[in-house]
Amino acid sequence: MTPAQQAMERLRAWPDLTACKAGCGTGQALRFARHEVVHFHTGRDVDLHLTRHAIQRFRYDLSTSTAIQLVPGSNWVTVHLDCATDIDLLLTLVSVALKAHQATPLPSPVPTASGCNFHRVTVLPRDPVT
Repeated sequence: MTPAQQAMERLRAWPDLTACKAGCGTGQALRFARHEVVHFHTGRDVDLHLTRHAIQRFRYDLSTSTAIQLVPGSNWVTVHLDCATDIDLLLTLVSVALKAHQATPLPSPVPTASGCNFHRVTVLPRDPVT
């Protein structure tokens, strides 16, 4: 089982998340209310819809993580899953995203979540831990 599949299985057990096809057209997603929150694009690469406010609030911490890729102007972060710690980081960030989406009023009309970072980020593998 790939790291992304492991994360998806763990997140599917969360009562506020529903599985669906990713709005960007690639992979599976998990939806909260009317927002797609997580896109699983490959066995290791996941896009997470945080919100602009949450990204700004945690920008320093996000930018120091080797598992996180930020794209300027995007409300999404890309998480590269190489190990169990990366999966735990993703689950923590999904919790932050859910809280951020609860605090943000829904715009009208509700935008699609196709603005994820897929095809806008190149994730290079990290050096193996010895």
